[in-house]
Amino acid sequence: MLAAASPDASWTLDPGPIVIVLALLALYVPRWRAARRQDGARAAPVWRLLSFLGGVLALVIALLSPVDALGEQLFVMHMTQHLLLLDVAPILLILGLTKIIMRPVTRKLQRLEHAAGFLAGPIFAVTFYISAMWVWHIPALYDLALRHPSVHVLEHTFFISAGLLYWWHLLSPIPSRLRLTGMGPVIYMLVTKFGVGILGITLTFAPESLYAFYDDQPRYWGLSPTDDQQIGGALMAIEQSVIMGIALAWLFIRALSESEKADERAERFGDRQDGRPPAPPRRGTADASEPREEDTLTPEQLKRVMDRR
Repeated sequence: MLAAASPDASWTLDPGPIVIVLALLALYVPRWRAARRQDGARAAPVWRLLSFLGGVLALVIALLSPVDALGEQLFVMHMTQHLLLLDVAPILLILGLTKIIMRPVTRKLQRLEHAAGFLAGPIFAVTFYISAMWVWHIPALYDLALRHPSVHVLEHTFFISAGLLYWWHLLSPIPSRLRLTGMGPVIYMLVTKFGVGILGITLTFAPESLYAFYDDQPRYWGLSPTDDQQIGGALMAIEQSVIMGIALAWLFIRALSESEKADERAERFGDRQDGRPPAPPRRGTADASEPREEDTLTPEQLKRVMDRR
């Protein structure tokens, strides 16, 4: 029996991830400041900045912190790394974006989406997300990634790409011809989380370790390879459920907000059709991506609106 041992918990200061992190900060922070300066706080709220920085921090934890080194010694830590790349980092990075922040690249992204066709659609995103998790947990490929750094980098590239594409269809701040509507987001998430959740359950209840790489490792933290795998599988299954619940709640709140804004626009349009000055926006519901009502009124209409307030 192999004796218990303490794993290596050193930082991994590879230049590739460091360059990516610095590039993200260099691109985002000046653009956030410019959007806030030009269009006001609603165009670039502080919480969006904090969200994006949280996404960058998730990348640092996954690729540079001791999580990376521990992931090559313990299955549960490798699973933690995968979930950070697949869900946590993409969600926080995308939530850091707004229509105004994205304005310089919106048309380019829309043209790219059109050119990509099926590859830019939600069906492909779901398939890619589920396949990335299942394929890279095939024992032969999983062990290969741990033994060869170049394959490991490829694995991480698949995970971050699948995560960004998947969550973009749910959280994108810019209009898309492929945007999910109605019950689409719910079905989109249920199918995906069911597909990945099954993998987590399989790993949790497998009677023995599936990955030969860990069989010859010391018993880090006193865990056998089977115990380590079962904890990692349970972590995957629980994380998928928690993320789905939080995302569905977020989507519900956003849908209510968008519905209220749509009602306001319809009300204003009706006022214009009747020859009346448009009603002022309700407090706290103005959309920073649209021109203010006062900017679209004649001086006489503006005076009447202000008198009504």
